[in-house]
Amino acid sequence: MIVIADNLNTRNKAYMEAVKRRNMEALSEFVKRLSHTDMINVQCSLDGSGDEEDLPWVVGVVLETTEKDICLDSRNIKALKNSIPLCKRPPLINYISGTEPEEQEELLQLVSDSGASLVIRASRATPPTTLEAKLLIIEELLEMANSADIPNERLFADPSVVHIGRGVGQEHLANSTECIKVLKDLIEPPIKTIAWISNVSVGMPAALRKKVEAAFFCYFSGAGLDAAMVDVLDENLRKAIYLVKSFKNEIVFSLADIS
Repeated sequence: MIVIADNLNTRNKAYMEAVKRRNMEALSEFVKRLSHTDMINVQCSLDGSGDEEDLPWVVGVVLETTEKDICLDSRNIKALKNSIPLCKRPPLINYISGTEPEEQEELLQLVSDSGASLVIRASRATPPTTLEAKLLIIEELLEMANSADIPNERLFADPSVVHIGRGVGQEHLANSTECIKVLKDLIEPPIKTIAWISNVSVGMPAALRKKVEAAFFCYFSGAGLDAAMVDVLDENLRKAIYLVKSFKNEIVFSLADIS
């Protein structure tokens, strides 16, 4: 299981203030806390605005602070071009979907040339609810990526998780789980799967969100999920991550570590 810290996001007011003020010390101290992870997702905006300056600055500070791998979360091609060369190892690009046809070719070429990995997201204007619709979008994006000489081992399929409180949230989540399972048997050579775990609890009371996310992380892990974006600073999720990695024999279990 690849654990990706999603803490550097636009919902994190302290982080966004550090980016705005170019406060290297504050950002560095925050990054030091993200030690319980394999990779760090870097997001500076939702639509890519301003990312051509903000994203490479944040990536530079992150890489001065840690040796962790980087996931670049931006809709801005120029920002990605400015940031990829800074990475010590080829990053993961988050994401391509079925809703950006004017930029798909340029993004795919950038990923192909740089050796980066890529998240292919089962989404158009809105995330599809049926298993068939999810698989169709992933299949289309997979063919495009392969045509751009991006091999399957550098691809992560995202079934597009929505919050369980949404009108069709439960049906959507059930189909997302089936999507992960089916992809394991459907595609050869195999691709990895990935999910943004915090999406499941959007709109819930704060006291419930992390407990729901921890349970959902374990549930999706059981379906065969390969990578998860999570809040690695939350105790509920840290314990869930530790137990899942122990159950998968990826780490040595110790009662002292989980107590």
